[in-house]
Amino acid sequence: MFKKLKNHPFAVEAFFKSSIVFTFAVPKKELESLIPDCLTLDTFKDKWAFIAIAMVQTKDLRIKGMPKFMGNDFFLIGYRVFVRYTNRKGKRLRGLYILKSETDCNKMTFRGNIFTHYNYTTTDVNINSDKHKIELFSNKSNFNIKVDKTEAEIDLPANSPFANWKEARRFAGPLPFTFTYNAATKEILIIEGVRTNWKPKPLKVDDYHFNFLNQLKLKNCVLANSFIIENIPYQWKKGKIESWK
Repeated sequence: MFKKLKNHPFAVEAFFKSSIVFTFAVPKKELESLIPDCLTLDTFKDKWAFIAIAMVQTKDLRIKGMPKFMGNDFFLIGYRVFVRYTNRKGKRLRGLYILKSETDCNKMTFRGNIFTHYNYTTTDVNINSDKHKIELFSNKSNFNIKVDKTEAEIDLPANSPFANWKEARRFAGPLPFTFTYNAATKEILIIEGVRTNWKPKPLKVDDYHFNFLNQLKLKNCVLANSFIIENIPYQWKKGKIESWK
């Protein structure tokens, strides 16, 4: 029974006050070992694969249909790989494979680890912001970012593989699906997200550091893009399980 509870047994809804996503490009050979065999990397020009780090200020997260006062407010940091999966009907799905999840809320860590396979840990998150500038940092997780929400036209990061922001937006995240894989049962869990009015805005990155990336010991990891979305509703459908092979 407890194992079944972890498979997203009900739909969930929330409100994203903000979601800042940094996407890093890595030669695909360096990421192949991080994903299970049932998934393939979602690549650009058959060379680059991608890791997304999403920093989301979430409000009123609750079981779909429950009143807002029963929801929880928390900060979420998600570390994901861009992937594809071909389901039993032959449809190819774009999505994200979970590497690590963090939150600043003990309640979310406890409940998240009951109802998901996201393996939440609790960390500190500190925010300094004004109309244009945002600084986020964590002492425990050893990350920090400084970004500028300027309305002026900005350039892509210096070493980005993308030629323009239109190309970069394809790898802005989050994608329609999130996947987890149970190697013991050879089952893949598919969680579909539902979003409306999703308009990512490019960010000017002044500075960043993520200890998590250093721990992966990637040799050729470059910042590919950074986007922000603000003040939108978001939902996750009940999880679906498929057997693989």
